[in-house]
Amino acid sequence: MISRRRTLSLLAAASSLPALSALSACGPNTAGGGSGEGGGELRIYWWGGDLRNGMTREALDLFAAEHAELPVSPEYSEWTGYWDKLATQFAGGDAPDVMQMDEAYIDSYGTRSSLLDLETVSDVLDLSAMDDAVLDTGRLADGTLVGAPLGVGIFSVGVNPTLLEQAGLEMPDDTTWTWEEFAELCTAISDWAADAGEDVVGFDFFGTAAAELGAWARQSGEQLFPREDETLISKDTIVAYLEYALALVESGATVSPSEQIEDFAAGVEQGRFGNNRAAFHLQFHTQVQTFQAASGSPMQLLRLPARTSGDAQMVNKASMYWSIAANAADPQAAGTLVDFLLRDPEAAKVLRLERGVTAFPELQDEVETVLDENEMVMLDFARQMQAEVVHPPLVTPASGVGFGDELSRLGEESLFGTRPPSEVADELLTLLEGMQPEQ
Repeated sequence: MISRRRTLSLLAAASSLPALSALSACGPNTAGGGSGEGGGELRIYWWGGDLRNGMTREALDLFAAEHAELPVSPEYSEWTGYWDKLATQFAGGDAPDVMQMDEAYIDSYGTRSSLLDLETVSDVLDLSAMDDAVLDTGRLADGTLVGAPLGVGIFSVGVNPTLLEQAGLEMPDDTTWTWEEFAELCTAISDWAADAGEDVVGFDFFGTAAAELGAWARQSGEQLFPREDETLISKDTIVAYLEYALALVESGATVSPSEQIEDFAAGVEQGRFGNNRAAFHLQFHTQVQTFQAASGSPMQLLRLPARTSGDAQMVNKASMYWSIAANAADPQAAGTLVDFLLRDPEAAKVLRLERGVTAFPELQDEVETVLDENEMVMLDFARQMQAEVVHPPLVTPASGVGFGDELSRLGEESLFGTRPPSEVADELLTLLEGMQPEQ
């Protein structure tokens, strides 16, 4: 499992190096960070599963065919090793030219001046047609654009309809269901599986993820990182979240805490949901494609259950970003590559929706021509949600990057029963209060 504490320490080390810029200039980015005058290779680094890896390399082949003068060196990692490696590269002056960036880290890297202001290469990277509400998620508090959103991801529920059918259960009405009704359904599936001798559970894991707690807070009228006109999550809301996670285990809706941790560590393609052994899984909606491929089942997407029926508080999130290192040897070449990956119609058809529903509306129709029935699940869901999504939460500030790791640690303590939810909630709230950005 990724250690955000390790990532934070590496970032801190990078920011404390007085000669970081000089180190970068002496590293591989100078010899191979762009191909302009230096004739080197553009290094691009991303995370993901096998499906994303293959799609990205195919799109890079298209780029090579059109831009033979800009050779590209691809680098790839699974999520669990990506951030440690990236932080180490930046600390050592060996950062890739173009990198995939996540909402949880973009402020941390950007406020340390590690990422290029993308508007300085607007002559080759044209983001003018992107919806401002999406584009602005790649800006720092001072307005500097350091990330080009790849698309939109929506935190939602993945469901395996085959397992529901086998259990003799109907698809729930996600416009009205609550977390209590969700728990009852998951328990019913687990009970059916136990009686049938099937290694299946209703719900794979819950209680240790920031996206879960963020949604729980939003449905309670609160936020993890509130703006000036918003309210910080309360202790009562955190306690309710932790107690719900415990109740899922006690009812059999989920497996034991140790099995949940093992399942999370197994990854997207080897875990229960990806192997038809869990009926429900919380995810950003574009991940359903990977689960469809891994399981061979016609996975579908549903709104989140709500704390109050009918108030799911669904939001758009920039699925991820392309960013350029501030010390890239050839920023123009890097901008050209990012522009191609974001806006070229043929590249869009190759990349499809795996990284998110494209933030360029005109490309959605292009992509739709190559999507199969399973992939249309993602596009249809995103289009449907646009009529009801609410204002998205604040991008995780640099001061809050470590919260996800702390929630994972403390959530596990609650799940294992080593500390009561009330005590864990007190510590989580104290941590959050200390992580709030300066207004």
